[in-house]
Parts: sequence; C-alpha cells; structure tokens
Amino acid sequence: MSTQPKFTERQYLVVLVFVTSLFLMWGISMTLGDSLNKHFQNVLHISKSRSAYVQLSIFGAYFFMGIPAGLFMKRFGYKNGVLMGLALYAAGAFLFVPAADSESFTFFRIALFILACGMATLETVAHPFVAALGDQRTSDQRINFAQAFNGVGGFIGPLLGSVILAKGQEHSNDLVAVKHLYIIIGLVVAAVALSFSFIKVPPISDPHVIDDDAYAVAGAEKADVKLFKQKHFLFAVIAQLFNVAAQGGTWAFFINYGAEVVHISDSKAALFFSGSMVMMMIGRFVGTALMRFIKPYKLLSIFAAGNILMCLIVAQGLGWVSFIALLFINFFFSIMFPTIFSLGLKDLGPKTQQGSSFIVMGVVGGGLFPLAMGLIANQSVAHAYYLPIICYLVIFAFGFSYPKLNKKSA
Repeated sequence: MSTQPKFTERQYLVVLVFVTSLFLMWGISMTLGDSLNKHFQNVLHISKSRSAYVQLSIFGAYFFMGIPAGLFMKRFGYKNGVLMGLALYAAGAFLFVPAADSESFTFFRIALFILACGMATLETVAHPFVAALGDQRTSDQRINFAQAFNGVGGFIGPLLGSVILAKGQEHSNDLVAVKHLYIIIGLVVAAVALSFSFIKVPPISDPHVIDDDAYAVAGAEKADVKLFKQKHFLFAVIAQLFNVAAQGGTWAFFINYGAEVVHISDSKAALFFSGSMVMMMIGRFVGTALMRFIKPYKLLSIFAAGNILMCLIVAQGLGWVSFIALLFINFFFSIMFPTIFSLGLKDLGPKTQQGSSFIVMGVVGGGLFPLAMGLIANQSVAHAYYLPIICYLVIFAFGFSYPKLNKKSA
C-alpha cells in the first residue's frame, strides 16, 4: 500500500538542523561578496568590469574544488567533508586581515578564493548529505527547505555589506570594517567546526543509491550507465552553469543598478539587496509547499519564465518599476539552484557523489558571466540585464524537457 513519504526520520533531525545551518553560512558569504564588489569600486578605484573578478574568485573556487571535494567526501565521508570545508572557510576569512592591511585587490581575491574553496566543499557535501537524510521522493523538499536558510544568510550578508558601504562613504580608504567583520566570521565558523566535530552522525544509506529492494532492482540497469550518458544529469550540469551565471551577474551589479537607475545611495541599495533575499526566502518556502502539488521540473519552468519577464522589465531602466522587478528576480530564482541540483542527482545510484561534484563545478558560470555583464554595465547597467535572459531560457528548456530526459523520475 502506497503511503506519503516522510520529510525525514527522527534519528536524522539533529544532523539535518546542523547541515541546514551550513546553507545559511555560505549564503552570508555569497551575498557579502557582492557588497564587496561595489566597495572595492569605491575604495580601490577599480572599474565595474574589473570588480567582477570578485565573482570570478568566488565562483572559480567552485570549479577548482568540485572534484577534489567530491573525492574527499567519497573517501572520508560527509562529516569529514563538512569539517574540511569549514576549515578552509575560516582560513580564508582570517586572510582578510593581511589583505586589508596591504590594501591589495589581488590579496583580497586570494583570500576570497580560499574562503570560497571552503564554501564549494560545503556545498558539494551538504546537498547530497541533506538528500541522504530521508526518502529520495522527498529529497527535493529537503534540499529546498535547507536552501531557504541559504536565503536567510543571503539576507544577512547585504545587511553586513551595507555597514561596510556606509563606512566606505564616510572614509574614502576604509578597509577596517571589512577586516573586523571577517575576523568575526572566521571565529564563528571555527566555533561551528569545533561543535560539529562532537556530533555523532547516524549511519546513512543514501536513498539515491538504494532506497529499498524495489528501487535497487528498478535502478540497476541505469546505475551501470556512464555518468555523462545520463541525459538528465548532463543537462543539469549545463542548466546549473547558466543558473549561477544569471545569479552572479544579477547580484554583482544590483547595488550599481540602485545607484545609477534609481539614484539611491550605495548603503541604501545594499539594504534593498538584503530585501531581495527575503524575496528569495519566501520563494523557497512557497516553492517547497507547491512541490507537493506541482512536479518540481514543471515549477522550475514556470519560475524560469517569470524571470525572463522580470529581466525584460529591468533592462528597460524604468526607475522604481524596473527596480521592483529586479527584486522579484530573486523570488523566481529561489528554487532554481536546489531543484536543478536535486533533479540532476535523481537515479544516479553509486555515482551520486561524483555527480554532485560536477554539478557544483557548474557554478563557475557565476564567475564568468559577470565579466561579460560588467563590460555592458560600464556603458549601461540596465542593458546588462538582457544577458541573463539567455540563462533562463536554458533553465526553462531543462525543466520542460526533463520528463523525456529522465523518464523514470518523471
């Protein structure tokens, strides 16, 4: 008799709460990096296109660490993977101290790269970790739930960034606020790592590998297929690359858009950026609820279409109307990363952890796309928002074609 699968099991609750907190932590650093993007333009006097190297440092680390983090996780397990990610995260945060003292953009990028290597490791581990904490049929819900707290971190990051930007406006060469903030971040991350080292992780049978005897038999044939011959996974890697490309570009120039199109201060624009993260949080909670009635791949296509419309409005530069549309991009963007990730991992069997590494590597798109948007933004920051439409068309195509790509999960 068929029963509704549980969200998770009681034995996994403590671990689920902890791993969910990791999503919050890298959400803070991800959006704080976008505030630094504008701060470096002000303080170090660099162009929009050159400031986009902040995103290249962050997202490039995801490409660099994707496979090593996956191999480490496969060899030493989820818990040790988390601890390694937290160690790199803390080390990168502490390197902001000498970077600020030297006032070197290159040094800052090195610190960001190491910190982001930690974020990439956590992300590689946390997604399959959360997916493993229950039935595969509810893995989409668990990942979207955890990603909602990534939105909480995304809300906190710009709030912290607005403080840095306000200090930068008061003092033209102020990097002290940056240094002090990252010292605090490093200490908090180190404390979290120490706490997690004492948590006992119950034995986990990854539901993507074996759910029950029926699943094992049904998935046996597909498990033998080479990873990159599984069309749904391959398209997920491509979709994730374009998804994070759109995210990286949209967030990198959000504050510039507020300053140049709506004519508000950088610190006030950062507060609106924080507000847009609330929109993303709402979108993830709404999306998680809707997935109980609408198949995830269908909802993904609907939200992608919504963002195509929002980008068209933003690109017109219609003052507050376009700025509100820019806020709504995050609402529709909300479910994209976790849903693409989860759909890509479906039915990969023993190749799940390897597949997770490659999907994380697709995040490099967030480092490359802002460079192209920055070149256009040097002339018109509004017109730069035509480019993400390409990305959302790819995501729409992935969701629309998913039933044919993976007939078993559809």
